[in-house]
Amino acid sequence: MQVTETLNDGLKRGYDITISASELDAKVNEKLVEARPEIEMKGFRKGKVPMALLKKQYGQRLLGEAMQEAVDGAMAEHFEKTGDRPALQPQVKMKGDDWKEGDDVEVEMSYEALPEIPEPDLSAVTLEKMVVKADDADVDEALEGLAKQAQNFEDKDGAAEDGDQVTMDFVGKVDGEAFEGGTADDFPLVLGSGQFIPGFEEQLVGVKAGDEKAVEVSFPEQYQAAHLAGKAAVFDCTIKAVKAPKAAEIDDEMAKQFGAEDLAGLKSQIAERLEAEYAGASRAVMKRALLDQLDDAVKFDLPPALVEAEAQQIAHQLWHEENPDVQGHDHPKIEPTEQHKTLAERRVRLGLLLAELGRKNEIEVTDAEMTQAVMNQARQYPGQERQFFEFIQQNQQMQQQLRAPIFEDKVVDYVFDQATVTEKPVDKDTLKAAVEKLEEDE
Repeated sequence: MQVTETLNDGLKRGYDITISASELDAKVNEKLVEARPEIEMKGFRKGKVPMALLKKQYGQRLLGEAMQEAVDGAMAEHFEKTGDRPALQPQVKMKGDDWKEGDDVEVEMSYEALPEIPEPDLSAVTLEKMVVKADDADVDEALEGLAKQAQNFEDKDGAAEDGDQVTMDFVGKVDGEAFEGGTADDFPLVLGSGQFIPGFEEQLVGVKAGDEKAVEVSFPEQYQAAHLAGKAAVFDCTIKAVKAPKAAEIDDEMAKQFGAEDLAGLKSQIAERLEAEYAGASRAVMKRALLDQLDDAVKFDLPPALVEAEAQQIAHQLWHEENPDVQGHDHPKIEPTEQHKTLAERRVRLGLLLAELGRKNEIEVTDAEMTQAVMNQARQYPGQERQFFEFIQQNQQMQQQLRAPIFEDKVVDYVFDQATVTEKPVDKDTLKAAVEKLEEDE
């Protein structure tokens, strides 16, 4: 095997790799020797077929495998020798179009190498950690929200208003004929809940117990029941009761509905949850400050292909956010702007830096952490958890998408431990303003 450098410009590398015909033939013979003990052929005992006959029968089939393995082996040997780490999958193509069996194999390999990344002085990083304690007002506000969730409905005199519960019998008809699934008795409907198709609930505002109301609506064009999609319908409704919402009493009984022993226990749980939310928001603010400092402190050459791919992804994502009605990718080509490229350079630089810090400090995502991440995602697909697990197991790209944020967070936590962090007590409004500023800067 012979490797000749053809390009060395910045991070760009190019090589010609030549694998001699004799090397390739030796690899084919090696495969035949390995397979020979299991091969049977008419006129010969198992494992006793002559090599010449085996080569005539199977040599052509094994040649492609041998060629691929030889090229892969040459690439692996090259990277081990040079220490290069390609930023993306190397491009490999055969030279010439007239190769035939018995010729040397010549391929061109090109790639962009990952740069040498200087190690920052993490002890010089100084960060401020916002600390927010949950006060009584915060806890009381959360309790009031829970009381609304646990609300009951009580009979009321007068007309139904938005938010009231209307209990009714109804029969739905299309072209004067009742349709399947359009009839119910004693059905409780909270007006404004959006439980029924658009235009239905609004027409019940103002009804009273004992009223009869014909609700005229049209099913949406994209309705799930195709035979009703776009059809005009009339629902004959008999109003049996109108009830107004009443928030639950904030007491021990309400606390038990939310899994606490008593009201004091519920307040304690709420305080812990609020402070965990505050801590998460504070960490996000501190992480941004850390990334800003690292971005300023460490500079190195970036692989152009990585920057270009990241800029394309940013531009594509932002375009879809601005055009939410376009679900697929049937749209004009999106060209990244200078702003997209600047953001891409920052993301690539920080991504490579964090990856290098993780590599040098042997930070890894454990199997238990991956399992937990998969379980968290699987909860979004109730009833299909097993299928989701199997999908993840068979999809390396999805595994990487789950692993990447866990790895990044572990590296960030490592840097936090090395940095000088000062706690700063603040109120929740100050923390909220800091979080909102993060979102504005994205």
